[in-house]
Amino acid sequence: MNIHVKSILAIIVGSMIMGFGINAFNIPNGLAEGGITGISILIKLMFPFVDQGIVYFLLNLPLFFIGYRLLGRTSFIYTLIGTIALSISLSVFGMILDYQILGDTLLAALFAGVFIGCGLGIIFRYGGTTGGIDIIARLLNQKFNISMGRTLFMGDILVIALSLIYLSVPNAMYTLVCVYIAARVIDFFQDGAYAGKALTIISDQPEKIAQEIMTLGRGVTILKGKGAFSGTDKEIVYCVVSRNEVSRVKQLMSSIDPHAFVIVSEVHEVLGEGFTLDENKKPLRQT
Repeated sequence: MNIHVKSILAIIVGSMIMGFGINAFNIPNGLAEGGITGISILIKLMFPFVDQGIVYFLLNLPLFFIGYRLLGRTSFIYTLIGTIALSISLSVFGMILDYQILGDTLLAALFAGVFIGCGLGIIFRYGGTTGGIDIIARLLNQKFNISMGRTLFMGDILVIALSLIYLSVPNAMYTLVCVYIAARVIDFFQDGAYAGKALTIISDQPEKIAQEIMTLGRGVTILKGKGAFSGTDKEIVYCVVSRNEVSRVKQLMSSIDPHAFVIVSEVHEVLGEGFTLDENKKPLRQT
């Protein structure tokens, strides 16, 4: 088993962030959530005297068997830690926070989505889940490479539709806003903080463009290509830069070859020299 203390601490911190967000924004403003979390919030809204943490844990018990059978021992342990940590966080923050209605439901939905998304994003990033639909989302991500945020969003819609039994239509709609924001934040954490842009450049002056890009401290690869229409051989410049360097690269290209054909692609995560490692292959310290 590869159990790491860093991962356990990160899962606990993520659970605390999520537990705080639910108790600070969802419950006082009448906002539900998706999945098992949403069901536990609905029970809390309908019966304020119940302990949401205990309800959440009990609802997850049947899913632990699925998690153990399909996730493997390490992922299951992380899931168990995440579920217990979130259950405790829901109970503790439920006792110590003085519920205050924010007054602006949209603002509450946005903040709830950010806190829940950050919490779950950290948990997922370090290999854990908080049970419920999270288990299904991780399984689909492992087996079919389906975005975890997307799976959670679709599952959440089903639960929110059922919540209309208790919630008003406006509150259910605000809940969808919360769930959407959370899904986007989760995908941000999943894709990684080291994002960038990939540039594919077809030009008559590839060597000169490559040299200029390297003055920015970025590596460049020159690929061999062939024009399908002209039949002539082409050299294609390929590089990955940070988002704030894209405009600078465009200016360099424009000054060298205004007629260059350029494709700018989104890169969700970049690992290696210049992004996560320095020129000595040592991890970069982010400031």
